[in-house]
Amino acid sequence: MARHTESPEGRSVRLLRVGEQVRHVLSDILTRGEVHDDVLASHPVSVTEVRMSPDLRHATVFVKPLLGADEAQVLKALRTNTAFLQRSVASRVNTKYAAKLKFLADESFDEGSHIDAILRSPKVARDLGGDEEE
Repeated sequence: MARHTESPEGRSVRLLRVGEQVRHVLSDILTRGEVHDDVLASHPVSVTEVRMSPDLRHATVFVKPLLGADEAQVLKALRTNTAFLQRSVASRVNTKYAAKLKFLADESFDEGSHIDAILRSPKVARDLGGDEEE
């Protein structure tokens, strides 16, 4: 008997799996230089994460240019070439619908650096040291 209802965990695994497939395909396309764009050719781009909508029709793609250089230019180039990238992804990822791609800068590295700097500040170190004495 076929299982027609899916648990929330099953959907999550499926969304993660498809998102990871899309991430790999986009990384491959960008690494091989398949997009004919001067900005993308001169800036290596990391696709750090792809989050799929529950219906798999939309993909939010988080990217980070190598060393964070010219992030705005890279995002503009990706957005300019979205149609080509969507077609390329659709031909390589087997889903019912071609996902619409939305490119965003991955801010998690900046947030992590900011948190790290806060934790290393003398004020926080003093407070942490105070807890150990008690």
